[in-house]
Amino acid sequence: MSRLSSLGFVIVAWSVACAAPQKSSESVDTAGSANETAVVTAARAEPSQSAEPAELTTAPTESVDAAESDRTADEQHVEMAVKSPAPAGAAKMGGKQKMRTLAMSRVGLPGPRPSSPPSPGDAGPPGVDFNTEAYDRVRENPFMLATQNPLSTFSIDVDTASYANSRRFINQGQLPPKDAVRIEEFINYFTYDYPKPQTKVPFSVNVEIAGCPWNDDHRLARIGLKGREIASTQRSATNLVFLLDVSGSMNHPNKLPLLRSGLKMLVKNLNEQDRVAIAVYAGASGLALPSTTADKGNTILEALDRLQAGGATNAGQGIELAYKVAQENYIEGGINRVILATDGDFNVGVTNQGDLTRLIEEKAKAGVFLTVLGFGMGNYKDSTLEKLADQGNGNYGYIDSLKEARKVLVEQMGGTLVTIAKDVKIQVEFNPAKVGAYRLMGYENRMLKAEDFKDDTKDAGEIGAGHTVTALYELVPPDKVDKIRKTDDLKYQKPAKAAGDSKELMTVKLRYKKPDADKSQPLEVPVLDGGLDFAKASGDFKFAAAVAGFGMLLGGSEHKGNVTYAKILELAEAGKSYDPGGYRAEMVELVKLARELAK
Repeated sequence: MSRLSSLGFVIVAWSVACAAPQKSSESVDTAGSANETAVVTAARAEPSQSAEPAELTTAPTESVDAAESDRTADEQHVEMAVKSPAPAGAAKMGGKQKMRTLAMSRVGLPGPRPSSPPSPGDAGPPGVDFNTEAYDRVRENPFMLATQNPLSTFSIDVDTASYANSRRFINQGQLPPKDAVRIEEFINYFTYDYPKPQTKVPFSVNVEIAGCPWNDDHRLARIGLKGREIASTQRSATNLVFLLDVSGSMNHPNKLPLLRSGLKMLVKNLNEQDRVAIAVYAGASGLALPSTTADKGNTILEALDRLQAGGATNAGQGIELAYKVAQENYIEGGINRVILATDGDFNVGVTNQGDLTRLIEEKAKAGVFLTVLGFGMGNYKDSTLEKLADQGNGNYGYIDSLKEARKVLVEQMGGTLVTIAKDVKIQVEFNPAKVGAYRLMGYENRMLKAEDFKDDTKDAGEIGAGHTVTALYELVPPDKVDKIRKTDDLKYQKPAKAAGDSKELMTVKLRYKKPDADKSQPLEVPVLDGGLDFAKASGDFKFAAAVAGFGMLLGGSEHKGNVTYAKILELAEAGKSYDPGGYRAEMVELVKLARELAK
């Protein structure tokens, strides 16, 4: 959290507050401190006379390619910040410096200083001297012998923040920190063309097995889930509370202005029966807007326009207020969700991860779900925000551009807001006669004990309407297992033998709960391996493999085999025909840029 400008914001906030007419403070928790005054200003300041309220649209979701004239001033300002022209001297630069400078110019940042260019993998953006971004260490899943560990159990994960955040680093001209790369979030950033569910189960289960493109001796198994889609006209009434960080560190074009623009897009696509409240926090918390129906869209948009940044960051107090407001306006049988938007740098009140996650976990028991949206750079606290989403029955995304805001809050609005199944767990049982060893790619912080699978008190991930969830296993045949074995055979025990002459490779077991239920329901899918070559695999399979390979290279995986940037590009090109939104084509360009940065 940047604290050096806090005093300036407090002084401005105090002067504005003194000059403005006195208003009721019933909805603002204040005790007279400077930080609290800053929150009052953020919640109560009058809009600029030049700002015209945006028009509310309550019809079904509009196309992402909205007319240029419909964009708000905030959107145009943010796009100017991220689409600055390339520096005048860029054409005279060579190699990596030119690549970095051109990439950074897209996001409005100064080019790297010639005397000390940033090295790939540094945590901070180029040109920034002080950086406090925080990422938990990723300890890559190892290969497990099927004879000793026949069960692999994990929680699903629909978070996408890691990919979007890594894209931000690459577009700024440097490779992301290795611990910023979570392969499951790379894979699940993309939508896959899985069949829609045809039964009462709220999602379909799809398994495909083919050769492994980075190791000819291995096989690759893909497990894919597809959530039931819900049209906007059929969506239940929604009770939303925007919990917004308006502390001093949010005073940057890629933070509060981008946040405002993104939430405005969401508001314009709500239905008339939906409700929105806005809670803000800096040094103290306040209610910028009581729960308001979406047919009064201009009122909601004007409240967003009034937000100003200043003060410290007391997230704990804001969380308490947001969940209180959500409970007061709870819609039985509807969608009840808090949307937390922040850079994650909490520096006053409850600040440590343990206390914050316990607070969120306790609040989640009341039936209110959570969406966490991360913003900004330099002081970004990825590790904290991921844990909050995990413990809050939630999902976690990173917003680095208006395009990403549209993707999360408009294109995938149903998946972001509507939970169709919660506490979804997957347990794969491997047949040791067919699988010598296996490795789950990603999901390192989602692993569960085998006994957790049937334990309904153990929390797991959620699937939203229309969401796709994908997991990849790298499989080693029994006759190739000696190449990866790291222990001697046991002296006093014999390895478990396969049951009978089963031709099954594995069985995929799932347990899930309905959004309002406490008891899980089981599902089981036996799987055969037809010996499919990778060349004949589906386009989705090839693209998922390309994304996994990209993640392995960026994360420095010891299991990357013979994967290269050239191979990733080949796989991605072969699998990008299904590309709603153009995100697969965008990844191809991102891989090309990363390849240059890695030289």
